[in-house]
Amino acid sequence: MATDFKSIPIIDVSPLLEKWDHPNIAQDEGVAQVVRQLDQACREAGFFYVKGHGIDVYLMNEIKNITREFFRQPIAEKNKIKLSAETGYRGYQKIGENITKGKPDRQEAIDCYREVKHGMYGDLGAVMQGSNKWPSYPPSFKKAMEEYIDRCTDLSRKIMRGIALALGGSADEMEGEIGGDPFWVLRVIGYPAASISNGHDKPENDVGCGAHTDYGLLTLVNQDDDIVALQVRNKSGEWISAPPIPGTFVCNIGDMLKILSNGIYESTLHRVINNSPNYRVCVAYFYEPNFDAAIEPLDVCLKKTGGTKNFEGAVYGKHLVSKVTTNFIL
Repeated sequence: MATDFKSIPIIDVSPLLEKWDHPNIAQDEGVAQVVRQLDQACREAGFFYVKGHGIDVYLMNEIKNITREFFRQPIAEKNKIKLSAETGYRGYQKIGENITKGKPDRQEAIDCYREVKHGMYGDLGAVMQGSNKWPSYPPSFKKAMEEYIDRCTDLSRKIMRGIALALGGSADEMEGEIGGDPFWVLRVIGYPAASISNGHDKPENDVGCGAHTDYGLLTLVNQDDDIVALQVRNKSGEWISAPPIPGTFVCNIGDMLKILSNGIYESTLHRVINNSPNYRVCVAYFYEPNFDAAIEPLDVCLKKTGGTKNFEGAVYGKHLVSKVTTNFIL
């Protein structure tokens, strides 16, 4: 359950990454320290920064640079990869087409998902069938993003092993039928500079993304280093800024982990407001369960919370499709 946190903790996950597949991982003191920090962060805020993650800062910056280059193009060029129901909800959406809780967001984006081949998940996967719509410019976009996705998938899987230990389970508690074949989502997002209104110099609040929780297990946010825009809501309803810390990811837990933990960990509301006079880019990677996973509270978490399920179970793919099909004005 989220608390009245005032800041978001920083966790060095390098000891966990060094021993992630060690048979005695739970007995390692360095790993145990990371696990304690993950547990505290997930209980108190649902958000944390990670450093020591092993993904090259050059790649993190390149991803933001090519994102900015793409969004600088004319709208006609960007619309060549336009998102639609026919593309499996993959591709570009212009400012105002993405909506959160019925209100248009002030952002443009490219949405990408793990490929879903025809018939892969039966009727459950039909809506998401397709391959990603990669732009031809910048020329390095597809290759760089695919490398980045692979690195984020690997990192997320290892962090999830630490979170499984933090919940009192085995390191591979969330592998197998839960996350042994994980789905992923990538959102490449651009937030326009704050608008100036009424002749005053003070920018008005421009909601780039309305208050929401994430759908899956774990999110890795790679944000611009010089603009404070991401805000996280604490238990008292205060919005706490998550200022950029160069070379780190902002991580947060999603709805599926809330269910698995039976509410020990909660997916926290967050939003984006870019009050800066500069355009802001952000690349958010979402690590998800298996597409067809039936998510229920883990036994170890049920025991810790009195034996009663606090949440209804959910099939991840069904949950995702219900969101994706109502997220856009098309």
